[in-house]
Amino acid sequence: MLVYPSGIDLSSRTLQHLSGLLAGHRRRIGSRWRRLTCGRQALLVLAHLRCGDTYARLAAGFRIGIATVYRYIREAVDLLAALAPTLEQAMTRVRNQAYVILDGTVLPIDRIAAGRPYYSGKKKHHGMNVQVLADPAGRLIWAADALPGAVHDLTAARAHNVPAALAADDVKCWADKAYQGAGPAVRVPFRGKNLRGWRRRHNRDHAKIRSLGERAMATLKCWRLLRKLRCSTTRITAVVRAVVALELAT
Repeated sequence: MLVYPSGIDLSSRTLQHLSGLLAGHRRRIGSRWRRLTCGRQALLVLAHLRCGDTYARLAAGFRIGIATVYRYIREAVDLLAALAPTLEQAMTRVRNQAYVILDGTVLPIDRIAAGRPYYSGKKKHHGMNVQVLADPAGRLIWAADALPGAVHDLTAARAHNVPAALAADDVKCWADKAYQGAGPAVRVPFRGKNLRGWRRRHNRDHAKIRSLGERAMATLKCWRLLRKLRCSTTRITAVVRAVVALELAT
């Protein structure tokens, strides 16, 4: 396999953060020698998450075995996922915000034979449903555990107790029409195509506010691995949480 130099559109601060996290972990477990230094392992993990490089390509580029690549990536992803905020921690952060934006997305997976639970009728492909909270500027605050793609956004939000948490802390939330009936804390636009008067103006103003939440989704999907996940569905939550932890840390 041919090997060539490439680049990753991330700052050195992200690399230093992950490298320091790995160094602390190695000290705790008493790891004495490895094929890659902490910095090289961090670079490998970022290439996988940000660029979506496969294990085989990374193994060739870093001159290590595929099994070693798998272990290095799994180790780093688990460390990062443990740092991602819980919903309770996110609520503590957003209490001082004017409002938050709730949105959901279906991350594509390659398990086309996974069966009906993973098939999203809205997106017309198999995937995993991930709910996201963003601040008024569209920055990521929190991401929920991944659920099968067939789960509706409102059902997913309720499964994660999001509407109840927002109501308990009296946090205002803007969301799209998929969240109709979520409760008084979640503000949604009016249904219908031929709205007039104040209802039409309300929907227009609502869309301007909620559109900032698309920035959070775009930030999430800048990590190219999330555009086509090839890992087990049981690992997708950890991958998403790892990405959120990196975004919040840097």
